[in-house]
Amino acid sequence: MRYLALASDYDGTLAHDGRVKEETICSVERLVHSGRKFILVTGRELPDLESVFPRLDICERVVAENGALLYNPATREKRALAHPPPETFVESLRKRGVSNVSVGDVIVATWYPHEQQAIEAIRECGLELQIIFNKGAVMILPTGVNKMTGLCAALEELKLSRHNVVGVGDAENDHAFLESCECAVAVANAVSALKEKADFVTSGTCGEGVTEVIERLVGNDLSDVRHNPVRDCILVGKSANGDENLPVYGRNVLVCGQSGSGKSTAVTGLLERVTEKKYQVCLIDPEGDYENLPGYRTVGDEKRPPSIDHVVQVLDAPDTQVVINLLAVGTADRPGYFASLISHIQALRLRTGRPHWLVVDEAHHVFPSEWAPTPTEMADELCNLMLVTVHPEHVSPTALRKINTVLVVGREPGKLLQEFAQTAEVTLPDTLVPDLDRGEAFLCFVDENRVTRVKLELPRWEHYRHRRKYAEGELGPDRVFHFRGAQGKLDLRAQNLNTFVQLAQGVDSDTWLFHLKRGDYSNWLRHAVKDPELADQVEQTERDQSLPDQESRERIKNAILQKYTAPA
Repeated sequence: MRYLALASDYDGTLAHDGRVKEETICSVERLVHSGRKFILVTGRELPDLESVFPRLDICERVVAENGALLYNPATREKRALAHPPPETFVESLRKRGVSNVSVGDVIVATWYPHEQQAIEAIRECGLELQIIFNKGAVMILPTGVNKMTGLCAALEELKLSRHNVVGVGDAENDHAFLESCECAVAVANAVSALKEKADFVTSGTCGEGVTEVIERLVGNDLSDVRHNPVRDCILVGKSANGDENLPVYGRNVLVCGQSGSGKSTAVTGLLERVTEKKYQVCLIDPEGDYENLPGYRTVGDEKRPPSIDHVVQVLDAPDTQVVINLLAVGTADRPGYFASLISHIQALRLRTGRPHWLVVDEAHHVFPSEWAPTPTEMADELCNLMLVTVHPEHVSPTALRKINTVLVVGREPGKLLQEFAQTAEVTLPDTLVPDLDRGEAFLCFVDENRVTRVKLELPRWEHYRHRRKYAEGELGPDRVFHFRGAQGKLDLRAQNLNTFVQLAQGVDSDTWLFHLKRGDYSNWLRHAVKDPELADQVEQTERDQSLPDQESRERIKNAILQKYTAPA
């Protein structure tokens, strides 16, 4: 379920002439019974609202006084979200002949045409106040307070993201509030400027319009609404036809490419743009490749497996981006860990709609080819999913059949697309797919049967892969470098780059040169450390047969230390 809450204005939206029809109340009750929350956002003061609308019990929260007051009907607790103007301000208004003044917990309100007197009173008292119009009403509030700030306070209490909220309104003071919602709706009687910015306009007025929104919410979660193509998309890169984007909702993406081809850079760029829009991301990181991703909180490390309870606790905050590091979870145990984790993520998504994106690096670790969940497991978890892998054929066909977008980087992209198509049992367009330059990708929209070549939009932050892990951590047994020598008499193990540098300075010349001439050092850096740029640099040293033994050691040592121990 994408939309967990409906936030509605009162006058001119939920209510007509100050009253809410019984049919409209029944619709709101149906919304609540569907598991969604109803939030009332109004310019009215709370006592006035209670006198005309006795059914505040169907509201999860009430944002009153145009965003200045937050009320919880279940506990009858209210919280002022700003300080009220001093009494001298009200006296100044009345001194200027403004008799119909209403004073709330924070708001001071009057009616047109007294806005000029309000401006003069603000100036006289030397206050930082703003005037907000609501059709004929003139509302005076502290600067920066509006329906949007009030709604944000309500969502913070409810631990909901604005990306899971639909807003509906009708008047000038609803602009900021609707713009903060993922889907903005204007009722048919709304002012023209609001209709122009709305994602859709109802055919009915006031309560009938709200009922129309609720029917579509409960019926199909507004899946038929076309959202803003600029606001509600993620830029992938540029093709010959212009920008290529992904919708922020409804896509399941596979990113694939050989080691060192730029997968991590492509993924980091996409995630950077997702998080800039304040969508929550949960990234499963089996190899510790993303532990230093800016703006993300990492749970687990190479020594401590991530507690699922801790993961859920961290994800409970809507503005927290999370990396789950599985280095301390054995390879054989990772599918089982993920199966347990995803059931908790499903429960969180059902309750809050978050995390908005689930990203799985080294996807074959948690979605191995034999993985086949029950239909219930597949219903919701694999939505807004991004899988990252070297070989699509090693990933579960069940998971790949949920993919509708493929991003391929590096060499032999055609082979990788073919692997995906065969494993997922889908047909892709018969397109010539040559090798790609670094920073390029093929973007395949499976459901549109379209493949296009794009120049990727790279992240502002350059992702230094595995920096601390490879410098100081401990690689798996299959990725350790062994100084053995020509006769295999030695077995000096370098489990990380620091150890490699230390051993390289101490091994005898015959052993050093044996591995140097075979290209073992660059091969290890390329395939075990997954650093093709460093491997290319070391390979140049390996090919220079004129270098003395000690000079080759110094060059390779300096290349490693410069990249992995110098300040980032």
